[in-house]
Formats: sequence, C-alpha cells, structure tokens
Amino acid sequence: MHVYYLKNLKNKMAEKELIEKLKNIIKPYAADTAACENLSEETDFINDLKINSANLVDIVLDIEEQFDVVIDNADMERMLDVKAAVEIIETKLAAK
Repeated sequence: MHVYYLKNLKNKMAEKELIEKLKNIIKPYAADTAACENLSEETDFINDLKINSANLVDIVLDIEEQFDVVIDNADMERMLDVKAAVEIIETKLAAK
C-alpha cells in the first residue's frame, strides 16, 4: 500500500509540473489572463481562456516542441481542455 501511495503521489507531482509547463505555453494565447492564472484540469481552452481555433493550433505546435512529441489530428481535435491535453501529453511521453 505504501508503494502505491508513493507512486500516486509522484504521478500527481509530475502532473502538477506538466500543468505548470502547459500554463506557460498557453499564457501568450489566453485572452482571459485571470483564468489562465487559475488553470486547472477543468479549464476549457475556448470557453474559459477565450483562445481561438487558430491559436489552438499554435498551442499544439508549441506543446509538440516543448515535450518533443507528435500530436496527430485525432488527438488535436480532442485537445480542448487542460485535462485532455495532460492525458495526451502523458500518453505520448509514455510511448517514447
């Protein structure tokens, strides 16, 4: 049980770091800077941060560069909120 707890804690810490990196990528594109400062897994790129579709493409390109991953069209279409972005990035990094 202790090992599971430590592994889960490590995963949560890694996820928090990933969200922080994601926040830095998103910040220049977010029209709602207050929402960006309070970024969480539930944050929606379009509705909460007021990011337009053209800038979403720029964010995906920046994520690819930052994390050295390739995001295909299906994943790009799914990447509409922070939770989806984190899941996609974690999956891509795990596959490396």
